[in-house]
Amino acid sequence: MMISTKGRYALRVMIDLAEHPGDYVPLKEIAQRQEISEKYLEIILKSLVREKFLIGQRGKGGGYRLSKTPDAYTVGSILRLTEGSLAPVACLNEKSEQCTRVHDCRTLSMWQGLDKLISEYLDGITIAELMASYQPGDNYII
Repeated sequence: MMISTKGRYALRVMIDLAEHPGDYVPLKEIAQRQEISEKYLEIILKSLVREKFLIGQRGKGGGYRLSKTPDAYTVGSILRLTEGSLAPVACLNEKSEQCTRVHDCRTLSMWQGLDKLISEYLDGITIAELMASYQPGDNYII
């Protein structure tokens, strides 16, 4: 499983907005702080608004803000929205046709176990926890 820039940027945006609660934050400000192209960021924000992770407001004083508190968003939910699936193999993807070898597959239970570990891990981390784990001077960027 490889997380795309879309998924990584969506996490950065959600953390950024969580760190600026209350007010609507203009797309341009988010793009500058996160060093993300405004055009690409607009695509990400549209999907987050469509799924009601964010509230968008147009016009003067407009921008974006979280629709819930930071502890209500899990990393898993954000990545599923942006990536489509976190399944480590295609046969576990809900949208895939059932594999013809499912009854004879010697590795299926292993893949199911890995899928469960990934989901439980990412669903166990909230945006609030990512905000709290930041240490000043820690320059690592997702």
